[in-house]
Amino acid sequence: MTLAVQVPEELSARVPAEQRGPGMDRGDVRLLVSRGTAVSHHGFAELPRQLRAGDLLVVNTSPTLAAALDGWIGHARVVVHFSTRGDDGRWAVELRDPDGTGTTRARAGTPGTVVRLPGGARLVLEEPLTVRASRLWWARATGELLSLLREYGRPIRYSYTARDQPLSVYQTVFALPSRDGAGSAEMPSAARPFTARLVAELVSRGVRFAPVILHTGVASAEAHEPPYPERFAVPETSARLINAARAGDGRVVAVGTTAVRAVESAAGPDGAVRAAEGWTDLVVTPERGVRVVDGLLTGLHEPEASHLLMLEAVAGRAAVDRGYEEALRERYLWHEFGDVHLLLPAEA
Repeated sequence: MTLAVQVPEELSARVPAEQRGPGMDRGDVRLLVSRGTAVSHHGFAELPRQLRAGDLLVVNTSPTLAAALDGWIGHARVVVHFSTRGDDGRWAVELRDPDGTGTTRARAGTPGTVVRLPGGARLVLEEPLTVRASRLWWARATGELLSLLREYGRPIRYSYTARDQPLSVYQTVFALPSRDGAGSAEMPSAARPFTARLVAELVSRGVRFAPVILHTGVASAEAHEPPYPERFAVPETSARLINAARAGDGRVVAVGTTAVRAVESAAGPDGAVRAAEGWTDLVVTPERGVRVVDGLLTGLHEPEASHLLMLEAVAGRAAVDRGYEEALRERYLWHEFGDVHLLLPAEA
């Protein structure tokens, strides 16, 4: 799916909401609500009034890693984006050329390329992640990489943002440290506007939460490729909550495309969700459809982004087209620090 729209550069959110003015917090973003093709405009603080008692929000608890690390190939400085840790200890990585405004220029790699890292560690490229493209490489590092990222790393950022930010800016209220130190290369950003106060209000109104995990890899900033395999987990308690909501009058609303991918990966053909964990290569498309999710809270995506296929699978092409027309007309802000879009079924 490609939208026939162009997003003006000035609609990129360059800083988080809480840095745009005195007294603002991360929840001070706008909320576009689509019920079928009917659209309304709100502040994010009005989310509890857009949901109803019995609705279930599926949230991704994966923490964001400081996944960008400076390195050197010979005398040339590079930036390494650490995407996904494999079961064999290798990492899927992407090399980028630094440009001073975010690391947006991809750099080709070759087998055997050695990248020197801080602290005397080294990274050796072994093979492309897939035969389709050489943007991501399986690489093996000396030293304990998670410790290296904690000491020397910083969050991945792209040139539409104004400056580097501390890691805390990229953590959602739902983020939980994982037992093995794993996390997401890029923030599960649909959940960023939530605050503890808003979560408490939602709970007080009878909205429930089902935590899942999906550790996201790096996005394809240029080619808008479909997502690669990612590690996920749907706990037994969350599976029960989802099935109970579906059996009653509640709607299952995923907070972010990552939550959709996780829960749909744990769903059987009958729509029943069972506890599951491992790797998922599921790509949710209109042809595949969704078995579990009734609605989706998500950021605003580029017109060529592969995530739009998932939005179409959840809400239909007409709803997505109409929502994005309104978002442009009303000058909503894009990207991870931007505004959010709630897609719900049309009201009877």
